[in-house]
Amino acid sequence: MDKKEQIRLVIALVLSAIVIFGWQYLTAPTAEEQAEMARKAAVAEQKTAALTKQNDAATESAATPVADFIPTAGTPVTVETPLYTATFNSQGGVLKKFTLKNYRETTEKDSPNVDLVGEKAFAKGPLGLILTKNSKEIHTWRHGEWSFTGSDISVSETDGTKTLTFTGQSAGFRIERTLTFHADSYLIEEASTVTNLSATGVEGSVSYTAAAKSMSAEDDRYNQTRIVYLTKDTREEMSDRDDLKEEGMSASADLKWGSIESNYFLFAVIPNGEDASLSAGVQDDVFRMAVTEDATFMPNVAKTIKASYFIGATDRAMLAKMPNDLADTVNFGFFDVLAKPLLIGLNFFYDYVGNYGIAIILLTLVIKLIFWPLSHKSYSSMEKMKKLQPMVAKLREKYADDKQKLNQETMALYKTYKVNPMGGCLPMLLQIPVFFGLYKALLGAIELRHAPFIQHVPFTDLPWLVDLSAKDPYYVTPLIMGATMFLQQKMTPTAGDPTQQKIMLLMPVVFTFMFLQFPSGLVVYWMFNNLLSIGQQMMIARSGKKSATQNA
Repeated sequence: MDKKEQIRLVIALVLSAIVIFGWQYLTAPTAEEQAEMARKAAVAEQKTAALTKQNDAATESAATPVADFIPTAGTPVTVETPLYTATFNSQGGVLKKFTLKNYRETTEKDSPNVDLVGEKAFAKGPLGLILTKNSKEIHTWRHGEWSFTGSDISVSETDGTKTLTFTGQSAGFRIERTLTFHADSYLIEEASTVTNLSATGVEGSVSYTAAAKSMSAEDDRYNQTRIVYLTKDTREEMSDRDDLKEEGMSASADLKWGSIESNYFLFAVIPNGEDASLSAGVQDDVFRMAVTEDATFMPNVAKTIKASYFIGATDRAMLAKMPNDLADTVNFGFFDVLAKPLLIGLNFFYDYVGNYGIAIILLTLVIKLIFWPLSHKSYSSMEKMKKLQPMVAKLREKYADDKQKLNQETMALYKTYKVNPMGGCLPMLLQIPVFFGLYKALLGAIELRHAPFIQHVPFTDLPWLVDLSAKDPYYVTPLIMGATMFLQQKMTPTAGDPTQQKIMLLMPVVFTFMFLQFPSGLVVYWMFNNLLSIGQQMMIARSGKKSATQNA
């Protein structure tokens, strides 16, 4: 080896050492991480010691066995409340049907009531209990024997609450599930008592499950069925069915609730513990979800774990009383801060007039009054622009071949007469957030689902505007809205050249096309707002003419 090769070898060794030791230094656990690892190791050691001790104790106390279990055949069990009818199967206590009494599938009078489970979902075992033993899942409604000695129950408002108890035995566990039903809400509370019948302690878990058919049409872009969860740190949702089928969705810990939901209905699982996790997905067109809590099952020791379900409509007042911030299931996204106050205002007017269409018109009037001073200033500025149009036309002729000079002279003209060419756009820009807030509110508020404005086309039996959360079936209101927008555009002078003016006139066409599919309640709002704006513009124009006549 010559001298150059020796030098290369030394350099290679030094670089290798830097990489190896540098990587170890950068990836080594911090002091806090080392402490946490030590704590977890100590906890694991304590659990192992406890299990061993219980094993010994169990061996010594084997003379006190659990009573014999006598299974019965699975039978349907019905729960009636003022809000719903729930049908369970006693084999595991799984939910077969959950029919809402106050909500129908469509606006037809004889339309069936909404069932939030469905036949395909029943096959997936909604509300079934999954136990985990040595990393093996046990679907207790499939791999177990159950007994039920009660009967159908009816929970009235005077009763308050009533309970059902299903008892089973599966994979060496004795299980007792007690479900509590409330007359005034969709909340169902569960207390599961699990007894390990073997002589060996087990580290495992208990999973509370939900399964539901799609709560909306698969191609409904405005009302998608989705899976949502809330932890201490974040709220996540996923609605893409392909992603839910292929990848699923999960939350590793600190779960507050998980839900299968649409804009109007909800099937949520609420853990009682603070370290629950979630896994969810779509299987055979059924939305499935499991909320899991780790548990240690000592031999012959009954362990009780609690959880709750909320199955019903997204009634915000009811959700506000639920635990673990379940009210956050109703979230209007970025415009939540506007949508909820608008709904309060809408319901305020509804309480007086009893018709959400009229309530929307009254709310539009209030919003218009709030923006009235700003609109007045803007429309006054536009009237001034209209008077300057002859001078602007002369400038266009003079600088037809020099656009830069034309723009400079036009802006100088506006500055001289203190006119803001963008003033006409400002009221519309400020109303856009209100528009989106109302849009989200109309699409997501359960009280507006199937809320009518006008029951029939005048002088006919044809239903029309019977659901303000759905589009106008005959597109009458979007066309009127487009016409009012076109008229408003014609009344508004523009600062651009003729080509820009033509483009601006295309806007009503574009908006009309967009509004064809929007909820009719939103179209009513925009249409009535346009009519009020046209009236305001006409008032300002007349006032300007009157002042000009008096000054002449």
